[in-house]
Amino acid sequence: MEEAEKKAPSVTDRYYTRWYKTDMKGKPCEDHCILQHSNRICVITLAESHPILQNGRKIKSINYRISDGCSRLNNKVSGKSKRGGQFLTEFAPLCRITCTDNIEYTIFSCIRGRLLEVNEDILKQPDLLLEKPSTEGYIAVILPKLEESKSITNGLLTRQQYEEVVSKRTAQQPKPCRDQP
Repeated sequence: MEEAEKKAPSVTDRYYTRWYKTDMKGKPCEDHCILQHSNRICVITLAESHPILQNGRKIKSINYRISDGCSRLNNKVSGKSKRGGQFLTEFAPLCRITCTDNIEYTIFSCIRGRLLEVNEDILKQPDLLLEKPSTEGYIAVILPKLEESKSITNGLLTRQQYEEVVSKRTAQQPKPCRDQP
């Protein structure tokens, strides 16, 4: 038996569909990954090609405070229908991550929906974001509206489309993404 066949798929690979949003807000290589569960819940993570995950970068700080009047840490959700969660548009900032080279990256929601939670664990252990970006190092969890749950993937790329974008980038760019601020 081949080694790949022996290894069972991870929980993430088994229960979530990966969607991608590349070059967020026109910034080259700032790619996000949206893990969509069959129950509509979406987990926002960094795509493997995001500059934060490249070139041995280290994280200096993660800040969920978006403005003076808005902190994602103040998000309070209650009840079965998840009332009270902040409503986000697809370009709503979730957090700002500053690397030790002082380059700051804004992480966006990528989809419309209600913010269920942010990952406070990455505030205490920023290396989770680097080491396990699609599991314990996730950024936030968002629940799209029921009527929009089928259409949220419009404008997002499949895994195959994402890999094509990344390979085209690698072939075309004299300066790889990981070296760009």
